[in-house]
Amino acid sequence: MAVIGAGPGGIAAGVKLKQADVTDFVILERADEIGGSWNENHYPGLEVDIPSIAYQYSFARNPNWSRLFAPGAEVKQYHMEVARRFGLYPHVRFGVNVLSEEWDERNHRWNLHIEGGKVITARFVVSAVGAFITPKQDPGIAGLADYRGKMQRPSEWDHDYDLTGKRVAIIGTGASSVQITPSIAGEVGSLSVFQRTPVWCIPKPNPRIPEAVKLVLRTPGLQAATHGVVLVAVDVLLRAMSNAPMSVVEPTMRTVDAAAIAGYRGLLRMMVRDPRTRAALTPDYGPIAKRPTANTGYLLSFNRDNVELVTTPIERFTENGIRTTDGTEREFDMIVLATGYHVFSDPETYTPGMVVGQDGMDLGKFYAENGLQAYESVSLPSLPNRWTLVGPYSWSGSGWHAFVEMTADHAVRAISEARRRGATFVAVRQDAHDAYHRDIYRHGAAMRFYLAELNAHVPTYYRNSQGDSTYIRPSGFFRARRGHRRFPFSDYRFELRRPQAPAASTAGETGAVAGGS
Repeated sequence: MAVIGAGPGGIAAGVKLKQADVTDFVILERADEIGGSWNENHYPGLEVDIPSIAYQYSFARNPNWSRLFAPGAEVKQYHMEVARRFGLYPHVRFGVNVLSEEWDERNHRWNLHIEGGKVITARFVVSAVGAFITPKQDPGIAGLADYRGKMQRPSEWDHDYDLTGKRVAIIGTGASSVQITPSIAGEVGSLSVFQRTPVWCIPKPNPRIPEAVKLVLRTPGLQAATHGVVLVAVDVLLRAMSNAPMSVVEPTMRTVDAAAIAGYRGLLRMMVRDPRTRAALTPDYGPIAKRPTANTGYLLSFNRDNVELVTTPIERFTENGIRTTDGTEREFDMIVLATGYHVFSDPETYTPGMVVGQDGMDLGKFYAENGLQAYESVSLPSLPNRWTLVGPYSWSGSGWHAFVEMTADHAVRAISEARRRGATFVAVRQDAHDAYHRDIYRHGAAMRFYLAELNAHVPTYYRNSQGDSTYIRPSGFFRARRGHRRFPFSDYRFELRRPQAPAASTAGETGAVAGGS
């Protein structure tokens, strides 16, 4: 079998497979190292935005984090150490970029078309490509090719470029911009932050963790209990929101948003001196309508004489910099494109031909026509022998590791049962899938109201182009975990491939088998 991706999800899948005594698998990774986005991203200021003890696997808790919010290099190292500890490196094939997946009905297996023309075949496939699939190479601004200065992206940062005294622009105010801005503000000559939408950004003290605390964190069960308390709180909130009548939800959300915005104005008054800049940094939307951020230095950066906030829309790139719609042209030595990723919850991410299943079912076309959906967020009836670790309605309010562990549990449980039965075909039943989707869609009414009505004016990847909030699983963490670990096998079809007459020709087939069982 094959796991696509060696980021947090692929590592979780590999460990779960080995724990289930499944060893005939490969992990296909397009990069040259373990870690996913933590390998690709190494820009200045990179660190986790939730406490480190919540950003780790339950089977590999780390008591040795250096800070409350660990730096990116340390997080990458953690993933590499987990992969070594559980013996995953021999299973990984680096530099393998899967371009498309095609179901072979005759042989009950997947043909994975690899960049370079090769084909890898696998009985079972676990897609662990993650939530943020690929960086947006084109920010949608005219003249990108005209610019002659240094262009930087968070996922391709060139640390050899000397920033000292340079005129720098950052386009975007998302999570990466919030970390990059204060990290380089003191080094550059000038820094212009181009903002389309103000971001919620709360202070984030990030102290070093003393050795005495690290010693306490080694106490068996302590980290799990601490993390569990947080999960319970988030679970209660999600359950309350998804089960309360809309007559209660709507006024409550309006009141909470208004109070939060008023409170944030007070925070800005304490942190940002200039009234005009404060006003421009004030969101007019609720705190969870876009991904909230946390960084003490971001807001304080705008008190520096060499940092400006630009809210006039960009018209185009020029040879020497950026021209805004008011006709002003600013010259820059370097421009940072912090303009985001193609995300798993966007139908546009799934291009036609990327995944083609049973009877020619094209996942890209299906999602475009029917909206994003999947049984327990991981499987579809027409995509047999295949599970996605980060699929529609999957994020359950926990750290990423907690939920990719449970989606990996789902996939491995189904695969193990297929092996026990000697089945070569496993697919969720259409009726089970449809019942699940109806239920999860119903529970998502409050989130759709919040994102598509109350905060419809703000661009956010929590709401996709179809107006749906397929990013978040509204039923809560613990219900999701039970669903993945205890789903009835009767919700799946298990079948054995019947012998068939040989095909007339097999000309053109290339590649290797990745796990024949």
